[in-house]
Amino acid sequence: MAGVNKVIIVGNLGNDPEIRTMPNGDAVANISVATSESWIDKKY
Repeated sequence: MAGVNKVIIVGNLGNDPEIRTMPNGDAVANISVATSESWIDKKY
């Protein structure tokens, strides 16, 4: 494994996760998340 990324997502699930298995045996889950937070990139 080249590296590990960590992501924290806060919100409400839109649907149940869609889980599928890749040809090599890895599992992949697709999710939808709803959030009401808004962010604006600011230059300092």
